[in-house]
Amino acid sequence: MPFIEPLSNNLNSQPGFGKLLKRSGKIQVPDELFVRILAHAPGYAKALHDAMHMSHVEGNVSHKLKEIIRIQLSRKAEDTYFSNLRSEKAKEEGLTEDRIEAGCGNFENDSEFTCAEKWALRYAYLMYREPKKVNADFYDEGKKYYSEAQIMELGSFIALHYGMQVFMRTLRAFPLHNPEGKPISQGESEKFYGTKVGR
Repeated sequence: MPFIEPLSNNLNSQPGFGKLLKRSGKIQVPDELFVRILAHAPGYAKALHDAMHMSHVEGNVSHKLKEIIRIQLSRKAEDTYFSNLRSEKAKEEGLTEDRIEAGCGNFENDSEFTCAEKWALRYAYLMYREPKKVNADFYDEGKKYYSEAQIMELGSFIALHYGMQVFMRTLRAFPLHNPEGKPISQGESEKFYGTKVGR
């Protein structure tokens, strides 16, 4: 069980939570557990969930690319919760575990990633490892591939999601489902996922 217990009451009856739970059920990133933990602070829960959903699922940068970046970041954060969640939307769009592994590994030498995708993956990789390399020259390169609005979209997505991943790591939370989508308890999830943040 996470260090802060998820609320077990009927959140659907509380204003705004029905939408969050439905959205979590559809996308699965984050899943219902996240909503129920954050529901201790209802206003924050709604605002954070809205911001995370918008930055991840909406916008003008590929959702599949953002999903790879999200998982890359969660592995850096060593977060067993977010690193083992997968976006149903990204899967429907054709994202595979092999592409996720490539984006979390030696993406610079992977010919299947475009120069634009490599820049975005590098942006996420460097931001929390070698931030001094995210400088004027780095942004000038990014502007060859993305508009300034898209760069702001990527940067805020990276910052928000990595921060929440670090937070969830401290709570020792685990996904509510196994990789096949079967519901499992937190105890079963901890046994299954353990400290696993990658293949």
